[in-house]
This record gives sequence, structure tokens and C-alpha cells, in this order.
Amino acid sequence: MSINKYKITSGDGFLLSNYDTTPGKNPLYEKKERADILKNNRDEIRLYQSRLYADSKAGILIVLQGMDGGGKDSAIRNVIGVNPQGVKVHNFRQPSSRELSHDYLWRVIPVLPQRGMISIFNRSYYEDVLVVKVHELYTKLNILDRCKDDGTIQRRYKQIKNFEEYLWENGIITIKIFLHLSKEEQCKRFLRRIDREDKNWKFSDSDLKERGFWNNYQEAYELAIAATSTPENPWWIVPADKKEYSHTVISEIILGTLKELDPQYPVVTKEQRKILIKNREILTGQK
Repeated sequence: MSINKYKITSGDGFLLSNYDTTPGKNPLYEKKERADILKNNRDEIRLYQSRLYADSKAGILIVLQGMDGGGKDSAIRNVIGVNPQGVKVHNFRQPSSRELSHDYLWRVIPVLPQRGMISIFNRSYYEDVLVVKVHELYTKLNILDRCKDDGTIQRRYKQIKNFEEYLWENGIITIKIFLHLSKEEQCKRFLRRIDREDKNWKFSDSDLKERGFWNNYQEAYELAIAATSTPENPWWIVPADKKEYSHTVISEIILGTLKELDPQYPVVTKEQRKILIKNREILTGQK
């Protein structure tokens, strides 16, 4: 059994209900070994990220999606143990009036990773086929009627798929992770946010309101994942009820992507080596 059990490269026959929110009876990693695997993976990711930064031939975009309480923040904090110089995190909240005056992908473009960098999207452009679909927000846009009809979401699936293909063809590798949380576990996490004073700030009435649309969101995620999964830009369905397990799985996904990419430090030419030796001699004489 491999990490690919969580990988979706085609939407044919995809059903979210076929995937567990827990590690299940036959987990990839036993509980006693997860902490060590995660630590080792973080160390390796850090080394590969350094090489990615030096190589500057490819960029990596990590998209984290999931229901409220799914663990996106903790995944960023506990998994991405890399040099902040080469990593940027972007949180996508409700769009501003300026952002709404543009196409929905407009606000994404400036924060895409440059080659050599890793960008992490805490939520993403997928919100425009998730919350926008669930609440039919596209119908309220100040836009041509033909751009906000019943086919709007279907067109956006196609646009997103094409957008990600465009990124891949230009050296940006997209890692799309859905943190698959159960409704029962979400309830437990919401209660912890209410009961713990240091967590109160993370809970709002809107969280409870959106929970009332649980089934609608599950359907929206299922349709979006099915419509945008490709061999080059797959989705990963990560069980999220147990954070130590989801963190381990996510670290394996990121490390596996970096290993496959295999970035290398630039090779120094003979001429550059001579200059380095000369500069070393100068510096040594200055001691």
C-alpha cells in the first residue's frame, strides 16, 4: 500500500464518500512511528527546498482546501518546516470590492510562486467553485448576464483545469490537498475553540452557519475534485480527523513531489571556481 491510495488523477467514478476521514484499519503509518516519520520528512523537505531555491527552474504551489476546522493552519505550521526565505503563505478570504471588479483568478496571479519558490494557499481560487456555488454568489456579480447563468460553475471547472495546465506547462507544480474531515470531528474542534480561551478567536457565528450547509459543501468538493483532477495536477484526499496522521501524509506528498522533481544546486564552471579560489585567497589574507 502506498501514498498513491490518496491520489486522484481522474474524476471518473470519483465519490468523496469512498474515502475515509480517519486512518482506517490499515493505516499507511502506525501511530507510534508518525512523529519520527514527520520529523525526518521535514528535515528532507528543508534540504530539497534549499536546492529548489538555488536551482530556480521550477516553482511549487501547495493548495490546501477543506471544511472549517480541517487543520489547514496546523498543517502549515507543523509540516512545512522550511526556510521562510523560499516559502510564502497566502490566506484567501472573502474578496474585496476591488477584487470583485476583476475576474476571479485575478487576485491569484500576483502571489503565484516564482521559480525556486514554494507558495502555500490557505484556501484558494477553488473557493470560487465552492462557497460561490453553495450560496450561488455568482448570481450577484456585477457582470454580463451570460457570465452568471446556470453554466457558470461548469465553465469555472474548465477554466481552473486549463489554468493549472498552463501553470504546469510553465514550470509551476501544483499540489492540491483536500483535508477530508468528518462532521463529528468538526463539531469536536469547534467545541474546543469555544471552551479554550486561547482558541476563542478562531470561532465565529459564521462557522456554525456554514456547518449547516455541510452536505452542500461535500457535494461541491466532490464535483470540483472530479472535474479538475488530472495526471499532471492531481488531487490528494487526506484523512483529517487525526492531525498527526494527516500531517504525516501531507509531508510524504510534498517530499515525494520534491524527490520526483529532484532539483540540484547549480554546477560551478571552471572559470567560476577560479574566481572563488581567488576570492578565498583575498579573504584569507584579510584575517
